[in-house]
Amino acid sequence: MPFKKSFLALFLLISLCSYSQEEALPEKRSYTATRITETPEIDGILDEDIWRTIPETSNFVMLEPGDGEAAPASHQTKVKIGYTNEAIYIGAYMFDDDPSTIRRQFAQRDNIPVADAFIVDINTYNDGENQTRFIITAAGTLADAKIQGNSEDVAYNVVWEGQVSIDEDGWFAELRIPYSALRFPEKDQQLWGLQMGREIRSRNESYVWNYIDKSVGKGTHYNGLLKGISNVNPPVRLSLYPYLSGEVDQYDGTTSTAFNAGMDLKYGLSDAFTLDATLVPDFGQTAYDEVELNLGPFEQTFGENRAFFTEGTELFTKGNLFYSRRIGDTPTGFNEVQDQQLENEEIISNPEKTNLLNALKISGRTETGLGIGFFNAITEETKAELRNTETGETRKVVTEPFTNYNIFVLDQQFDQKSSVSVINTNVIREGNFRDGNVSAFLFDVYNNSSSFNFSGEAKMSRVNLPDRNKTGFSSTLAFERTKGNFRYGVRHRFANETFDINDLGVNFTNNYNNFFWETSYRTFKPQGIFNQYRVQVYGNHRRRYQPDVTVGSGIGSSFFGVTRERFAFGGSLEANTKFKDFFEPRKEGRYIQYPESADVGAWVSSDYRKKFAYDIRLNYGQFFENNNDEIRLRVKPRFRFSNHFLLIYSFNYKKENNRDSFVELLPRNIIFGSRDIESVENSLQGTYNFNTRSALNLSFRNFWSAATFADDEFTSLGEEGNLSPFNYVVTEDNDPDANFNIWNLDLSYQWRFAPGSEMILLYRNSIFNLDKQSELNYLNSLENLFQEPARHNLSLRVVYYLDYNTMKNVIKS
Repeated sequence: MPFKKSFLALFLLISLCSYSQEEALPEKRSYTATRITETPEIDGILDEDIWRTIPETSNFVMLEPGDGEAAPASHQTKVKIGYTNEAIYIGAYMFDDDPSTIRRQFAQRDNIPVADAFIVDINTYNDGENQTRFIITAAGTLADAKIQGNSEDVAYNVVWEGQVSIDEDGWFAELRIPYSALRFPEKDQQLWGLQMGREIRSRNESYVWNYIDKSVGKGTHYNGLLKGISNVNPPVRLSLYPYLSGEVDQYDGTTSTAFNAGMDLKYGLSDAFTLDATLVPDFGQTAYDEVELNLGPFEQTFGENRAFFTEGTELFTKGNLFYSRRIGDTPTGFNEVQDQQLENEEIISNPEKTNLLNALKISGRTETGLGIGFFNAITEETKAELRNTETGETRKVVTEPFTNYNIFVLDQQFDQKSSVSVINTNVIREGNFRDGNVSAFLFDVYNNSSSFNFSGEAKMSRVNLPDRNKTGFSSTLAFERTKGNFRYGVRHRFANETFDINDLGVNFTNNYNNFFWETSYRTFKPQGIFNQYRVQVYGNHRRRYQPDVTVGSGIGSSFFGVTRERFAFGGSLEANTKFKDFFEPRKEGRYIQYPESADVGAWVSSDYRKKFAYDIRLNYGQFFENNNDEIRLRVKPRFRFSNHFLLIYSFNYKKENNRDSFVELLPRNIIFGSRDIESVENSLQGTYNFNTRSALNLSFRNFWSAATFADDEFTSLGEEGNLSPFNYVVTEDNDPDANFNIWNLDLSYQWRFAPGSEMILLYRNSIFNLDKQSELNYLNSLENLFQEPARHNLSLRVVYYLDYNTMKNVIKS
């Protein structure tokens, strides 16, 4: 089988290249922290005597746009690190000969604006992969993230302190990072990975403490060492986040109120492992989903807006088997209620979401580099209610039973850059419903010099249905050159026809045997007008696994460049052969064949340091043998009125003509039609920051889309993917035209009144409409939209952070 041959070839490559004798990575810098007996006040002013006694480290070197050049004398950076039994203290001196150029745009926590910044990365296990990032801007905004390789989990949050000050010599930062914000082994002498950086926005430059060779491997491979921290014990890591929330909801003349109380908690089970749990969860103030008109064969997916499912999930997302929106999603039997409707029955209620009862996750990494993760969530039973219109009797139908979702992960890292992982996901539904189980083995291996990377995945799925079971398999194998200006790589992806991970993951397609390749040339130092640029050429060949037939092939190229003035631009060009689409017909084994096509695109992005900036992207696609074409335009201007006020507008337009699209599946025919679709999206994001702890936020989106099928141009799909005329009669019940319009507006006030604690007052306004009036233009459709009842929702949510160690000290005192 093709995937077996690929595994054998990759094994040989690993065996040959793992013994590469190329030179190792450069020697690491080190710094020894000083134990202090007096603690400084965290005010950003480094005037305490204690700072004079701590040795400094300096000599930062350029990361962008150059490659290792020493920082100029006018912009030196010096750092001092001390520690106690409770926390690490960092003093950073960012000298600047012209303080008026220091960028100080305000933002709320975890939102990094165009501002100068100081960054600290701490890897308490010194494994070259996993580290916690702490960022403070010249305006005092704090941000933190979990870093793993090239991925950054910005949803990760811990409680720490930081303040800044500015004078005629530059700006200064003072940080206190409690040990409760870190996980580290319990031993007498600690040896941690350390990297520090500085962003100088006015000069468009960034510097790091330990040199990073951008032409080889990943940035996390270049951490220095933090020594000297000794005889400190990991504290009891117990944090409670109790919350209170209340809301008033008004829709179509009906007003309702709700009150909720609950709690999230974090508990350190050991020096390395943490339990996160949400008890009586409340997701009432999560951001709205960017819903669109979906006429395709696949479900629309959305980003995760619930903090519990985004924070600290780097272990659980390995292998892309975890789509957290499955938890609390539409019940599996939601669309089957109409089929169970008896004569003279009407549907009174059919909930679109299931309720999450509780969820927990345990994760951590041992001193030997073994990461262990356990996740579990439970949703309650969901029922639809039907009423007999003659007798008035009601009955309930279970659309989603009591369900348990579970993930278990083992991730062993070695050589400070490579890993092998095993992951299992499991969904069990009570009663005679569908269950799902998926297991996967993954590896991500670099050779000694980080010049080559080998990665792969093998996944096995098993779905238990009431009447049968099915087992599926999928694999991915890749080889990539990761050193130098010239890069290349090949990849193979395989899945059989029964591979299915959709109980807790997402896979839109299966039954494929696809091959990909790419090669690129990129720069790491300024050349000519460019700070950097990249030219890429890529291609693919796609096949069906059963039966073994060609689906299509394609080739493309792209360019990306950033000038010395921070003006970025690029473009792409793609060409594809005839393409067999096995999913648009909505019937197993059938396909429609689309002709050869091409797509060309270009984009520009201006300098965000200026008050006015913009992003523009334009794409045009064309099928060669028919008059099907598509144009896509995105314009996104932004204006910074002051360091406190930023406004971003986005306009998206899409117009597709004469697309052969699925209409209806009849007993003997698959009906297609010639479809035009036009979409307009307007959105606005505005933030006024009173300071770094409170802000007023506006989020608005209006999306309109109209799909129109040409009259009397319906066709029937043939066995060879061809279309032939068909007399399809359109009635009110089967009219495929659609006019879709949705409006969402959120206005909120956010106040972080204490570390880890916040209050959010949110007003939400939403309107939705879906009908058959596709002949309406955007403005007329918008006018109709405002005839629909609007939902008004006002909610208040207060979260208070309680730390066990702080409470214990208060009680003692």
